[in-house]
Amino acid sequence: MPGIVVGFDGSVHSERSIEWALQEAALRHVPLTVLAVHPVAKSMWTRTAIIYPADESDVDKARTAARESVDKLASQIVASERPAVTVEAVNGVPAEELIKAGGDADLLVVGARGSGGFGRLRLGSVSSQVTHHATCPVVVVPSASPS
Repeated sequence: MPGIVVGFDGSVHSERSIEWALQEAALRHVPLTVLAVHPVAKSMWTRTAIIYPADESDVDKARTAARESVDKLASQIVASERPAVTVEAVNGVPAEELIKAGGDADLLVVGARGSGGFGRLRLGSVSSQVTHHATCPVVVVPSASPS
């Protein structure tokens, strides 16, 4: 995915990341891919994601939520300067899917925190894994205010 890839998990932090990525894509005149990952468990034996038929409706919900956020945030950018935006959604392990999507990206953007349960951490588990394992430059968009 050449251009910029940004992760979306439905949190306020990921909306800030989309906002930042939209502005950066507009400045650089590159396309933006918003990736929503519906988290699923990973098999301890095969190391692959375990996906059930019911997960397909959840991935559709994630795609819809990401599209709504993009539409809301993109409306704040002058129409002639808006980058081309693609919204994708997959089932999988969030950090792994983001790293894979960033494989040929110019830049990978994640929020410092996501929707995980450890709100006092400054850096969430997904953003930590992405910064350590991505093969492209990574931007971690900080939270609005310290928690």
